[in-house]
Amino acid sequence: MHDPRIDQLAEVLLDHSCQLQEGENVLIEAIDLPEPNLVCSLVEGAAKRGAIPLVTWKNQSVLRSMYREATVESMQLASKFEAARMSEMQAYIGIRGSANSSQLGDVPQEKMDLYQKHWWHPVHSSLRVTGTKWVVLRYPTDSFAQAAQMSTRAFEDFYFKVCTADYAAMAEAQKPLVERMEKADQVRIVGPGTELEFSIKDITVVPCNGSRNIPDGEVFTAPVRDSINGKIAFNTQSRYQGTVFSDICFEFKDGKIVNATANETEKLNAILDSDEGARYCGEWAIGTNNHVKHPMLDTLFDEKIGGSFHLTPGNCYDIANNGNDSVIHWDLVLIQRPDYGGGEIYFDGELLRKDGKFVPDDLQALNVGL
Repeated sequence: MHDPRIDQLAEVLLDHSCQLQEGENVLIEAIDLPEPNLVCSLVEGAAKRGAIPLVTWKNQSVLRSMYREATVESMQLASKFEAARMSEMQAYIGIRGSANSSQLGDVPQEKMDLYQKHWWHPVHSSLRVTGTKWVVLRYPTDSFAQAAQMSTRAFEDFYFKVCTADYAAMAEAQKPLVERMEKADQVRIVGPGTELEFSIKDITVVPCNGSRNIPDGEVFTAPVRDSINGKIAFNTQSRYQGTVFSDICFEFKDGKIVNATANETEKLNAILDSDEGARYCGEWAIGTNNHVKHPMLDTLFDEKIGGSFHLTPGNCYDIANNGNDSVIHWDLVLIQRPDYGGGEIYFDGELLRKDGKFVPDDLQALNVGL
C-alpha cells in the first residue's frame, strides 16, 4: 500500500526546498534506499511541474569498494563526469538511506582524503552547493530507527512529522535570532568541560528552515577564523566517514585546534590533519527544531536538536564565508538542555540562552515545544 506521507514529503522537497520551476533540470540522487517510492514520486512530481528529472541510484557497498581502491586518477575521472552532469542542473535532491551506517568505517583515511579532495569537493562544494537549489535528507530505514533507539513504525511516524514541519512558522520565529546574531561580535559558551570564546562579527547569518536540509531548523554563521580560544567538550556521538566518535574534546588557540581527543583519538587527528583548514572552523550554528530532542547518530537530525548548537571543523559555506577552505566539513553537536548537563551562550556579555532555552523576550517563540 502506498504511503501518502511519501507524496507529502515529495511536495515539500519540490515546492518548498527546491522551488522547482518549469524547464529546470533536477538531479535526484538516491543512495541505499530500501525501495523507490519517494524517487518515483519526485520524478512524477517534477514532470508534472514541467521540470526535467534525472535519477542516479547508488549503493554504499559499491562506493566502499571504489573508495578503498581510490587513486587520484579514478577519483578525478568520477569527478569529471559527475561535475559535467551537475553543471547542467538547476536543482538537486539527495536522498541517503543506509543498510549499514558503518559501511565506510574500514576505508583508510588516505583513501577517503582522495575521494574528498578529487571527487566530493569539486562536485558538491564547488558546483552543487554554490550553483543549484539543493536539498539533502535521510530516508527512514531499520538501521536508522535502531540508531534512534526506536521501533521502525514509531520512527517512521516521527520522521514524517519532523520532515514535513511548518517551515513557514519556523522561519518567522528565527527572525529575531538572526537580527541578534547579525549585531553580535563576541560569543561566549560555557558548560561542563566547555569554556569557549570567539567572534562572529561581520560574518553573514543564514536562517535554515527547509530550503537545504530536511528536517531543518538552525541559524548558522561562521566564527572569525582565528578568533576561537578555549576548550569544548561535545556531549553527543558523531558518525563520520563510517566511524562513531564520542567524547570529542578540542582545545583552540587563535582559531586552530591544537589538541584533540576522543574515543578514537588517532582517527580523529587523522581527519583533522586532512589539510590546513581542517583544524579551523567553518561554521557555528544554533539548533531550533524542538521536535528533535535526542541524538540519533545522524548529522542532518542531530545538528537541528532544540537546545543545541554545533561547531564545524573544516570548510565554510560561501554564503557565510570566513575564509576557511578544507575538504572536510564536520558538524559536531553539543546539547545544553539540563538533561545533557546544561550550559549558557552569551552575546557580547548578554545571556542569550541558558540550559537550552532562550532568555530574551523576543526569542520566546523558539522555546515552544522544548
